[in-house]
Amino acid sequence: MRILEDGYQKELLIRLSKGDREAFHAIYQSYSKAMYLRMMNMVRDADVVEDLLQDLFIKLWIKRETLDTEKSFQSYMYTVAQNLVYNYFRKISNEQALIRSLIVTGADHWLNGSELLENKQAREMLQMAINQLTAQRKQAFNLVKIDGKTYEEAGEIMGISRATVNTHMTKALQSIKEYLLKNQDLAFLVMSIYAAANRVI
Repeated sequence: MRILEDGYQKELLIRLSKGDREAFHAIYQSYSKAMYLRMMNMVRDADVVEDLLQDLFIKLWIKRETLDTEKSFQSYMYTVAQNLVYNYFRKISNEQALIRSLIVTGADHWLNGSELLENKQAREMLQMAINQLTAQRKQAFNLVKIDGKTYEEAGEIMGISRATVNTHMTKALQSIKEYLLKNQDLAFLVMSIYAAANRVI
């Protein structure tokens, strides 16, 4: 469906290329709703689409002098809008990968040290992750990480070998990391507490 009549649109684009703000405003008024709906169908987030729509018209203004008035402006706008959406999804994907990496790396550091577990607030938060462990993994984790027992001592208390304690601990740590990945708000709270507790003044 054509948004603007070709002759009028070409006139607006020529004026726009010369920096005419009224022409830019007329194009915005004509195209903004269609572009919003198109991007909304792809993103499904009104706040994000508002930002992308703003980016779309900023790009149009920046590129105004290089617009080809002989080519379909409507197709041009659709292409730029689509690329903005793709770039948004690419950025989100990269951010999620970074978040996962931070959580996994951070968990390896805190859960293999004692500083975090010495912090009462952090221990209470981590207890939510610990509580979802199986009974034996939970017992092994608490004995080693909370009570400070060696693997040998934990094994004697539990009536199992050191190797079995090691297996339980490995699986417990993995389960806790998976829990933190699914509950990223909790993970970042724990990371913040750890950072605050170990800040160099």
